[in-house]
Amino acid sequence: MFGSISTDTVTIDAPLAVVWAVYSDIEHWPKWTASVTTADLDPHGPLALGSRASIKQPRFPRVTWTVTDIEPERSWQWANHSVGAHTTADHRLAPLDGGRTRVDLSIDQRGVLGRPIGWVVKRTTRRYLRMEAEGLRDRSQSKPGPVNEARRQ
Repeated sequence: MFGSISTDTVTIDAPLAVVWAVYSDIEHWPKWTASVTTADLDPHGPLALGSRASIKQPRFPRVTWTVTDIEPERSWQWANHSVGAHTTADHRLAPLDGGRTRVDLSIDQRGVLGRPIGWVVKRTTRRYLRMEAEGLRDRSQSKPGPVNEARRQ
């Protein structure tokens, strides 16, 4: 069965290591994206297979995501299961020429309830993905790093 899929992509003028450090620091997301009001990671520390992130977004209930796949400095996927719904979110980073990074984000909502709910909230989901992408870009480009320092001079 097909799901409701929303995606976004952003190119960031910062090296992959800087973008990964910002993006994988889940508990600090509320500082750089208005699409997340609170974020907690269990256990605290680096994002890892099996980590559980509790995320609260405006207009949505708190959701707990479990990391199901991770390749440090490249990607992670997490999932949330609830009655009648299965949602997965992919976060993929790729290095580009000139010390830039491409980030691809996607959310796939499936299940008897997941798909129709996904369609109902699709506009908000897309807006939140865009906010996340732009916030990540702005935060990563403001962090010290070789590429960013060279641009400031």
